[in-house]
This record gives sequence, structure tokens and C-alpha cells, in this order.
Amino acid sequence: MSDRLYTLFETPIGRCGIAWGAAGICLLQLPEGRESATRARLRERLQGVSEGEPPEFVQRAVAAITRLLAAEAVDLSELELDMAGVPPFHRRVYEQARRIPPGSKLSYGELAAQLGAPGSARAVGQALGRNPFPIVVPCHRVFAANGKLGGFSANGGVSTKLRLLALEAPRSGASLADTEAAFGFDPEAAVAQLRASDPVLARLINKVGPFRLELQRIPSVFGALAQAIVYQQLTGKAAATIFGRLCALFRTTAEGLTPEQILRAGDERLRSAGLSGSKVLSLQDLARKAKSGDLPSLAEVRRLDDESIIERLTSVRGIGRWTAEMLLIFRLGRPDVLPLDDYGVRKGFGVAFRKKALPSKKDVDQRAERWRPYRSVATWYLWRALDKPVADGGVPG
Repeated sequence: MSDRLYTLFETPIGRCGIAWGAAGICLLQLPEGRESATRARLRERLQGVSEGEPPEFVQRAVAAITRLLAAEAVDLSELELDMAGVPPFHRRVYEQARRIPPGSKLSYGELAAQLGAPGSARAVGQALGRNPFPIVVPCHRVFAANGKLGGFSANGGVSTKLRLLALEAPRSGASLADTEAAFGFDPEAAVAQLRASDPVLARLINKVGPFRLELQRIPSVFGALAQAIVYQQLTGKAAATIFGRLCALFRTTAEGLTPEQILRAGDERLRSAGLSGSKVLSLQDLARKAKSGDLPSLAEVRRLDDESIIERLTSVRGIGRWTAEMLLIFRLGRPDVLPLDDYGVRKGFGVAFRKKALPSKKDVDQRAERWRPYRSVATWYLWRALDKPVADGGVPG
């Protein structure tokens, strides 16, 4: 039997894994897209590990990590780590990184200087890229030069890094639960990075002004998608009328429409609200998938990466990639979504970059590599490029 054991545990960002030995914690695994992938990745990283019952010191660590990921102020610096297999320089990097307090940030160069090894910023970055103890060794608080995010080895990459930083950000006394419609990133930092990464986009930002995207409350994934299905291919006024009639068919709940209500209603009753036959079938398929668990819950969707969400949502009849991307941007506040199928994005790109013909998706996608991990913010500015007087005045060259 292996002397190293592991267990999985639930957190606000998903199901994490933790492994330990007699000397302390030897690995922390952040969530992959699915639990099976998290388990497989942990076993891949720590050969020969077996699943077991966590002892008291691991239980304390799990409780502390879970509280930190629920946006509580928790000090993880006292957790025991087993660094027996860690190279000496990496060990020094990890020990120094553990001294960075929540809400603070350091550059790789600054961390190198604190180690007494100025000029070793790249080696520091490489050490943090192999960090076996993410969160406990807070590599998400370390940035590249000029405030750029740098990389992050966990599933979701820099988007996960942004989510961890957002959990630690000061919230004026409000808990994470009190800020349901809060961005998972710092909009001001996003705009600053976009300005620095692309001079043409910077000129558009200067003309449009501050980033003012307003997130819409999401009572449930089912309710948000049900509304999206009703609104498809209709004017806003007509869609709002039909959606209001649909909701009026049922008793009001805190979550809005529920799968049970849709499944209990017959086709004729749903059609009486003004829905087409195709939309009735889509709503019924959505309700069935919500009941079976194929549609992720709101708690689950908050911890999935963008592509996993899109994959799950587009399995529903009538829900395409564009609809899923709109939910990611306007409902979940995800920072790095680029809806290439959106005509307004491509048209706005043409205005901002002074293209005579409508740009191709490939043209936009290639330029957008500069905008990672804030392509959602860039998308909002491209939409605003079509507003008057921005569109009439153009973007200065």
C-alpha cells in the first residue's frame, strides 16, 4: 500500500484533490472539467497514490482551503507541506511566495529580488509553473513584468488565476454571496492591459470611455436559457411580451421558471403564450436535461471552465454556441470570451480597424490573441464601436 494518500473535496470553485504523506501535504489538485478528470490528473501527477480517509491535519487543511475559496480571510501559511521531492531553488521560491498576503501581488522579478537572486525572474516563473501546491503556495499572486498576468498551470489557465484573485479582492465588507452579479476580474486592470496590448484598441477605448457592461442576475441556468430560447429571432418588445405570458402561466418561484413547470404543462398550454412549436420542443428538451442533471446547476456552472460550459449548454436543442457565449459574458461575467459568430463583433472590428469589407472570423481571432485573457472586455468595446457618435466619427488613426 502506498504511503501517500489522497481525497477529493468540494469547494466553491469545484471539486479539488489533496494528497498527503507522513510529512504533510504533498499535492493540491485544482478542479478539471469533470471529477473523473480531476482524479485522473492527480494520479498522473503523483504516481502510486491511493485514495484514503484524511487524517486530522488534512481535514483542517481542507476546511481552511474551502473557506478561502468562499472568499473568507484565511491564513494558509501554517499548513504543513511535504517538499521532500522539491528542488532546493523551487523550495525557496515556494516558501517566499507563501509570505505574499491575500489581495497582494508581486512580479517574478520582485520575488527573485526577495530571494536574493536578482536576475532569476525566469527561473522563479518556471518554479511557480511547476507548483504542486496551488493556493497554499499562492502562485496566482505572482505576475509577469509590467503587471501582465503571466501563465497559470491549472485547468482554465489565466481565467482560473483571475477567479482566484477575484475571490481575494477586498469587497467593502460584502461577502461573495452578496455580490452575485460581480465580475470575476478587475475591469480597470482589464482595460489597462488591453490598452497596453493593442494601440488600435486603445484608441477605441479612449473614444468610447469607461467599461460599463452591466451583468444580469442569473437565478438559475435553466431560467436564463429558457429566456434565451424565447427571445431568439424576435424583437426585444415581442420577446418580452411572450416571455411574460409564459411566466404568467405558472406560480411565481424564487428561481423563476422551473423545469417541473415546463414538463407538467402540455404543448397547447405552452403554445398559448405565443411560443412556436420549435421553441416549445426546445424548452421541453431544456427542462428534461435540467431534471436529468445533464444541464449544469448554477453552483456547478460557476466552477466550470468556459469551453466545458459551452459544451454542456449546446447539447440542448435550440442552444448554440453564441447563446452560451452570451450567458458567459452577460450572466457570469467571464473575462475571456470572444463570440466570433457575432456579426456586431466583426462589424465593430471593421470600424475600429478601418476595414473596407467585413472582417473574417479568422482575422478577428488572430488579432484577439493580443487581448487574452480579457477578450470579453474587448468584445464589449467592439460592440460600442458601432454606437453613435463613435461609428460616425470613426476611430482616429
